[in-house]
Amino acid sequence: MAESMKAVRLYADWDPKPEYSLGPKDIERRQTYLGSLVWRNPQLKIENVPVPEAGPGEVVIEVKQVGICGSDVHMAQPDDDGYIWYPGLTGFPCTLGHELSGVIADAGPGTFNKSTGKAYQPSDAVCVEEMAWCGVCRPCADGWPNHCEQLDEIGFNIDGGFAKYIKVPAKLCWPLDPLREHYSEEDVFRLGSMVEPTSVAYNALIERGGGIRPGDNAVILGGGPIGMAGIAVMKKAGAAKVILSEPAAGRRELGRRMGADATIDPTQESFSERVLEITRGHGAQLYLEATGLPTVVFPDIEQTIWKGAALNSTVVVVARAEAKIPVTGEVFQVRRAHIVGAQGHSGHGTFPRVIDCMASGMNVLPMMTKEIPLTEVPENIVELRTNREECKISCYRPGNA
Repeated sequence: MAESMKAVRLYADWDPKPEYSLGPKDIERRQTYLGSLVWRNPQLKIENVPVPEAGPGEVVIEVKQVGICGSDVHMAQPDDDGYIWYPGLTGFPCTLGHELSGVIADAGPGTFNKSTGKAYQPSDAVCVEEMAWCGVCRPCADGWPNHCEQLDEIGFNIDGGFAKYIKVPAKLCWPLDPLREHYSEEDVFRLGSMVEPTSVAYNALIERGGGIRPGDNAVILGGGPIGMAGIAVMKKAGAAKVILSEPAAGRRELGRRMGADATIDPTQESFSERVLEITRGHGAQLYLEATGLPTVVFPDIEQTIWKGAALNSTVVVVARAEAKIPVTGEVFQVRRAHIVGAQGHSGHGTFPRVIDCMASGMNVLPMMTKEIPLTEVPENIVELRTNREECKISCYRPGNA
């Protein structure tokens, strides 16, 4: 391997807001669990970094495809005071990029392919969990790795995939062999890079939201990649009606290509009236809040739950936001409804199930609306602050930079 490679990295100033006190997991001037209260003046740079080497239990992956996530956008986006938008775990400087697929370039001792049970071989195709859970803390021991107390996150506080090579714990890798049986090699890696965001939607709707019975209805609020993946997951699960609420016309059309049975422009029509009209007064069993605008969307969700015939509805909050959720307890009490939070994608066999869903016909390729080289990643991260026409922008073969 070459000694160095190009990488897209994010820098920011450590400048905690006066009202913020560092928590027990924060590391002074390096890492915090509340990024939007600490990091200021973000800057994106393309620079040379060393090529990583695999140690025990680790693999080095040659990255073939890596998507830009809304989290990348919000980590690099300053508010009016210069603080980043993203409210979660962050540590800078860091190479961005966590939605990735590629091939094994090197494997350290003590690693094995989950498909074969044997040592990884060069050219084995894999995708990667973004959440580097420890496996020994209480949440991990309880089966909740998404809430690991010693969590690291690829592309957030440890180096990610906007580079030719990335080093990761082998336990986070999932083989893409099922996709190779049904798709071209190029599409295997395109789909592989979308396993992570699709798994976020799967975890939210199936694991945290409890899923649906075939014939139930689902409403997706927000036509970003997680919302689009949620449409595909709900149709695969047998939803009778999947409704997308999204103000951008291009994304509503994309939602229909992803399988949505109906779409709503909430800025031009009544969300509640349209949901009840489409479902003949019933409403939905599952609502996915993927907008990050709880003060805007929750009153509409509440009204729909209150007026609809459906009992026992669940609202899953998957979008990250600092804003408080406006909730009327009476609505959720009388209608036997629930609100649950969803974070991450690890555990519960989610990754292999998503891969098998893709291999058996759940095609999320329409989500990928633009492919770019590594050199164009920073400008596209900035463009996505306001661009609502593109859905998933993806970097192909970043090693060609």
